[in-house]
Amino acid sequence: MDHEERIALFLDYENLAISARDHLGGQSFELRPVADALAERGRVVVRRAYADWSYFDEDRRMLTRSHVELIDIPQRMGASRKNAADIKMVVDALEVAFERSYISTFVLCTGDSDFTPLVHKLRELNKRVIGVGVEKSTSALLPPACDEFLYYDRLEGVEVPPARARTTRPVTPREEPQPVAPEPQPVADEPVRDVDSLTALVAQTVAGLQRSSSGTVTASTLKRTLLRKDPTFNEADYGFRAFGELLRHLAGLNVVELAGSSAKGDPEVTLPEHGDREAAFALLRTVVSDLAGRDGSTALSGLKNQVRKVAPDFSEKKLGYRSFLQFCKAAATGGAVDLKWSPEADGYLVSLQPPG
Repeated sequence: MDHEERIALFLDYENLAISARDHLGGQSFELRPVADALAERGRVVVRRAYADWSYFDEDRRMLTRSHVELIDIPQRMGASRKNAADIKMVVDALEVAFERSYISTFVLCTGDSDFTPLVHKLRELNKRVIGVGVEKSTSALLPPACDEFLYYDRLEGVEVPPARARTTRPVTPREEPQPVAPEPQPVADEPVRDVDSLTALVAQTVAGLQRSSSGTVTASTLKRTLLRKDPTFNEADYGFRAFGELLRHLAGLNVVELAGSSAKGDPEVTLPEHGDREAAFALLRTVVSDLAGRDGSTALSGLKNQVRKVAPDFSEKKLGYRSFLQFCKAAATGGAVDLKWSPEADGYLVSLQPPG
């Protein structure tokens, strides 16, 4: 119990309900998927929702059954009512932050960028902030400000209906029926995530942690760092049930290596010392050999494109390097090639061996 995260949950309910209705096929917002996601992250000790509840009678019953405290913002005209709800929610969140030091995590359920300054202030107070919002109505400013951001539409238990196909006008007897090209089948709005990009992101992150930290890189440290880089990161978007399953998949591809650590269930993550990296250095040598001119060298500019003509899936980022230049510097340090700056060429030249 002492090591559990204590969570305060604040719901900008009007924002959530309208967003779910407008962008999720008329669905009502359900608290259960959010509650289940938070149960995996800690113990929710404060639950508050803000709205003019005369507009959300059925929702009020649902939230009351879930032990959510309803903060009523009486009807006013136009934006003033919305602003009143926002201000009340901000004041309450800050009051909780100052008066209840045991609460370590604040969950703000809204897609409204007006809450971005609140996120910044809570993080200044050493609080972890998780945002929750409907993807299509969430401001682009809000997710990067949070420690983690959960899109409601992607949570387990939320069924997003497929987009409706457009109906064609019926043909009248006076008209000749015209051939109609078959419309593409509607596809559910599932996020498309590139596993190759994920591989590069993980390798780069592990390499960066190894450079900046003298200690070991554990799976939990890696996950926290990935969330700092992209608060919307979720291994489920790539088809993995847990982060450990993702790491085992990458280990099978020789992208990372896993080893036991002092903490059970939290393996140490490292980059392979040999294997793919040595094969990539050998590939670089082969390409440089084929391209080298009379002086035995070739320009670094354009060299990556030549490497990818030989190996289309080549990516230095999968090996943990931030750039192709950094990869070539590593190859030069390992003796695979020689890398020199040429004032005449105004760029780097790569050769198989230093000029005599």
